[in-house]
Amino acid sequence: MADVIEEKIKNYRTAPFDARFPNTNQTRNCYQNYLDFHRCTKALSAKGQDTAPCQWYQRVYKSLCPIGWVEKWDGQVEDGSFPGKDLNGLVMPFI
Repeated sequence: MADVIEEKIKNYRTAPFDARFPNTNQTRNCYQNYLDFHRCTKALSAKGQDTAPCQWYQRVYKSLCPIGWVEKWDGQVEDGSFPGKDLNGLVMPFI
């Protein structure tokens, strides 16, 4: 399974179609992939597993999200002021 994921990451070009977000506005898609990356990283790190599969989410959100948003969210995560508890049960802050 990890080999398949690593192969997909190597061949990654841009964010693929996601049926959860069929509309042109990809704001929610950006935000969801940002959350999924951090949740995935946190979950796999807690189990002592390799976090390489989480890179998929990071590549997707980096291709969809404006840099300013990501920088703001990263700052909030570092400061502990990101909405929600440990990225669980989040309410979208401005979307």
